[in-house]
Amino acid sequence: MNWKLFFSAFITLFIAELGDKTQLAVFCMSADKKQPIPIFLGASLGLILVTFIGAFFGEYLSKLIPQHIIKLVAGCLFIGIGIFVLKEVFFEMSK
Repeated sequence: MNWKLFFSAFITLFIAELGDKTQLAVFCMSADKKQPIPIFLGASLGLILVTFIGAFFGEYLSKLIPQHIIKLVAGCLFIGIGIFVLKEVFFEMSK
């Protein structure tokens, strides 16, 4: 196993998810239901499944499409979604 790659993925995901909407949703659910174990297990399984899909779909897609194209499309989608969300926020604030 490539441990450098393992820890790189771990640290990247750990930092990216701190304070993210997923963590806040789990926080709120635990505060509301007062049962952290099933919430932890369910959220962990959900995150594992999403990560599994991302890892294997990314590997499969890289066989069909050059990596620089995948990065370009992903970047454009990320920016596009950000613009859409900002537009919605400012539209709601102007009401």
